[in-house]
Amino acid sequence: MKISIITVCFNSELTIRHAIESVLEQSHADVEFIIIDGMSNDKTMAIINGYKNKINIVISEPDEGIYDAMNKGVKLATGDIVGILNSDDFYLHDNVLNEVNSEFESDKKIDVLLGDVDFVDASDLEKSVRRYCVGGFKPWMLRFGLMPPHPAVFVRRSAYDRVGLYKNNYQIAADFDFLTRLLLVDCAAYLSSNKLWVRMRTGGASTNGFKSNLLATKELQRSLKENNVYSNYFMLLLRLPYKFFRQVVFK
Repeated sequence: MKISIITVCFNSELTIRHAIESVLEQSHADVEFIIIDGMSNDKTMAIINGYKNKINIVISEPDEGIYDAMNKGVKLATGDIVGILNSDDFYLHDNVLNEVNSEFESDKKIDVLLGDVDFVDASDLEKSVRRYCVGGFKPWMLRFGLMPPHPAVFVRRSAYDRVGLYKNNYQIAADFDFLTRLLLVDCAAYLSSNKLWVRMRTGGASTNGFKSNLLATKELQRSLKENNVYSNYFMLLLRLPYKFFRQVVFK
């Protein structure tokens, strides 16, 4: 199967090379690689251009934020399967996309494939801070604001046609909103692979401090309300101690 990988970036000179190489090193035979840059003003584009002959599509232009950039990539994607890899994340090994392909090939009914993520410190990319396992994830957990790790979520391109793209009016929760529409409203068939596929640096927009958690809670509540999914502020706040004591691990 053809797999489209979309990486969006802005001023990512410190991390983009690692993300690019982790995609280009994949052993899967049919990979479409799309990079959407938000008109970086550092060395990001210089680094990308060093690999340009190996990347299918590169666009560098102003955008309305990360989710607008993701939407541009999804619209351009021609693969059967779409994965989104952030510019500061990277695939754990070169067989990740072969494993993704095998899972989709073995079950033609699934639209969504979920993998595990290791959170790592930027100072030591080999040292796991915590692991996010999705083996016990169920769509009802979205009511409590608990979601699979987006960089290890792979979706059939046809599912985007059913449920739509990412909403630009969210600052940090458009991926949650998309997965709510996909898994809880559309009831798309999914599979948890129980395989570790992505390493993710800590400190991103959705994992960075009290203010981020407060904004996330407000946006999660708004998404669930807009999608006619029952929840409340208290239910969503319960995710914070759960994530702390369980270290964001589903078992």
